[in-house]
This record gives sequence, C-alpha cells and structure tokens, in this order.
Amino acid sequence: MTSAPIVFSLSSHPLAESLPEVLNAETGKLNTRLFPDGESYLRIDTQVSQRDCIVLIDLCQPNDKYLPLIFLTETLRELGCRSVGIVVPYLSYMRQDIRFQQGEAVTSRVFAGALSTHIDWLVTVDPHLHRYHSLGQIYTVPSVVVQGAPALADWLKPKSSLLLVGPDEESEQWVKAIARDSGHAYVIGTKQRFGDRDVTISLPDLQQHRHKTAVIIDDVISSGQTIVQTVKALQQQGFSKIDAAAVHGIFANQSDQLLKQTGIGQLVTCNTIPHSSNNVDITSLLIPAIQVCLQKMTG
Repeated sequence: MTSAPIVFSLSSHPLAESLPEVLNAETGKLNTRLFPDGESYLRIDTQVSQRDCIVLIDLCQPNDKYLPLIFLTETLRELGCRSVGIVVPYLSYMRQDIRFQQGEAVTSRVFAGALSTHIDWLVTVDPHLHRYHSLGQIYTVPSVVVQGAPALADWLKPKSSLLLVGPDEESEQWVKAIARDSGHAYVIGTKQRFGDRDVTISLPDLQQHRHKTAVIIDDVISSGQTIVQTVKALQQQGFSKIDAAAVHGIFANQSDQLLKQTGIGQLVTCNTIPHSSNNVDITSLLIPAIQVCLQKMTG
C-alpha cells in the first residue's frame, strides 16, 4: 500500500497542481454538487484508508466554504484516513480578536475552536496576528505559519531602481526585511484610520527617489483604500510609476479595478487567493511546513 499523502481541493486553486507534484503526493478525486435546496453533496472517489490526507483551501469568503470543508474532513476520518491536515494559504476569522463592544462575538476564538476539532494540523501564510502572539493561542492542533515576505523579496530582487513603500508603522518590520533581502531602498508612511474605508496616508519627503518606481508593499489588500491613499501621497510627490505587491489579494468589491483606475501600474500578489495578479508562487515555502506536520503524524 502506498504511503504517499493525498491532496484534496474543494475548488480550483493555483496551488492545486504544484503542491501534489512537489510533495510527490496523489491528487485526490472528489465529486461535489449542490442539491436544489442548496445543500451540499460530497463523494470521495479516492481510497483514503490509512493514508495521510491534505485539504487545500483558501478561506477567503469563508462562510460558503466552511461547511463543505467540514463535510470533507469528517468523511475522510469516517473512511479511515490516518490523518487529515489543511493547507490554508489565507486564513479567515482572525480580525475579531477581542470584544470591542459589549455582546460582540470574538469570532477568531470561536472559529479556531470549531475548526480544530475537525483537523490534525494546519499550515497557513501570514495570518493576521494582531493581539495574538501565535495561532497556538486559539488553535488546539499543531500549526505552522509560513511567511510570504521571502517570496516577494525574490520577485523584487532582479528589478532595478525601486523604492519600496510601507503604508504604515505596522508594516515597517516586514517591509524592512523585504528591502534588505531584495536590495532596494524603502520608506514607511503614517496611517490614520477613521473607519473601514476612511484612511489617510502621510509620507516623508521623497524627492531623492522620484526617479524610481515606487512599489507599495502590504500583507493584505482588501478594500484597497490604504493602497489608494498611498498612491495619492506618492503622486503628490511627483511619482509617475507606482506598482503594488501584497501577499494576499482579497480585492473586496472589485477593488482591484479601483486600484488600476487610481494609477497602479503592475498589481502583484502571491498565489494564496486565486486572482489574475498571482505572479508570486509560494509553493516552495509551503512544502517544508507541510512536511513537518506530516512527520509529526507518523511519529
């Protein structure tokens, strides 16, 4: 009996081919559809008994994906798999990490506690760890966090005459590391946030860098407002060539189109969430983390 792991994916994802190939894993076969009333149908067409199973799923827009994920992981268990772990390039429900107002659900803890009961391990990329120091504070299974910064640094390294721009103080440590590894200058802005879609960005005097291409670096692009305001701040200082790069591109409400209209030239993201901007591959960064988790399962 083969001991190679099996990789399942509930939907199309840019990592669905590269992960099994580099892991020397089998690609699992599924049959899924929706009944007329919206309930899910699932059939696993690969023999999984005594096999280590991996589910690849990005949890952007998670409410529609959570139940199918649970149906899959629990069915794998019922069919006798040895272990089931998940590779979640983008991990949702990390934002609400404290009760800001009386009566609010701390959804990060609820979600992590529920998901932990259905899996043996978890690998993700740059989760939003704000007040939590590690995923281990809320997840009860082994977890490995992969940093996307090295992949962005490798993509930026061969390019010349760039200025990397971090929108705010939170990004400084991250952007500084990318700048060091890619060999480019960097600058950090100051952000004031007045609401989810109301932010202002201030930048220091950048006159000495105006001949360069500015590349705005962020971990997540969601509404795009932070990037938009950073573009405006750069344009006010005479920059005409402005690109943007991020690990996760959520692009809520088609904000990628807004960014293009604002003046962004090239928009680049890692292939954590499927999007046409997925020019940076993180496969090689995920593989060691997955192998560590699999080794723990085999003792």
